[in-house]
Amino acid sequence: MVVQIAQEIFLDNHARGNLLDQSVDQVYCLGCSKFLADRFIEGECPLCHYDDARGDQCDKCGKLLNATELLKPRCKANKDHAVEVRTSSHLFLDLPKLEPQLRDWIAASSTKGKWTSNGVGITEGWLASGLKPRCITRDLKWGTPVPLDGFKSKVFYVWFDAPIGYISITATYTPEWRKWWCNEEEETRKSIELVQVRS
Repeated sequence: MVVQIAQEIFLDNHARGNLLDQSVDQVYCLGCSKFLADRFIEGECPLCHYDDARGDQCDKCGKLLNATELLKPRCKANKDHAVEVRTSSHLFLDLPKLEPQLRDWIAASSTKGKWTSNGVGITEGWLASGLKPRCITRDLKWGTPVPLDGFKSKVFYVWFDAPIGYISITATYTPEWRKWWCNEEEETRKSIELVQVRS
């Protein structure tokens, strides 16, 4: 059910024109004979020059990265393997198109949900620098398959389908899960509240 719901949300976004097809330069490990997932690429952050930045972000300065931006990239599995950049076609969520809706939602949710000042600050920083399309597919063997011709050998990147797990876990308890998350009746919608506890 988790896979099916993630694929339905993806197909809905595709039908609404919220996705872009773009070519992407990716890091390919010659020793492993495969494209490397972002977490299996390390290197130097181009912004703060932290030496152990990952292929998706720098844990020191918080900058979101594409693996090809890393200076001196290396394979995490074997630092002696040579890596090179190769091109592959991928699907992106068109965040610039969705930015007005996102801004409205963030303004309301951050206040109502009492977001931490850190969470608000990071979100405002992303918005201030201008949202860019964000890749949602990867050339991997494991993960949720992309149900679209031309992309069936790819899977969703975890940042896209993992949050959907919060929704799809409800489907393991009730076939009426859509009523809980998508109820159109105003009174019912007001009575549903998602609470996340920090430990």
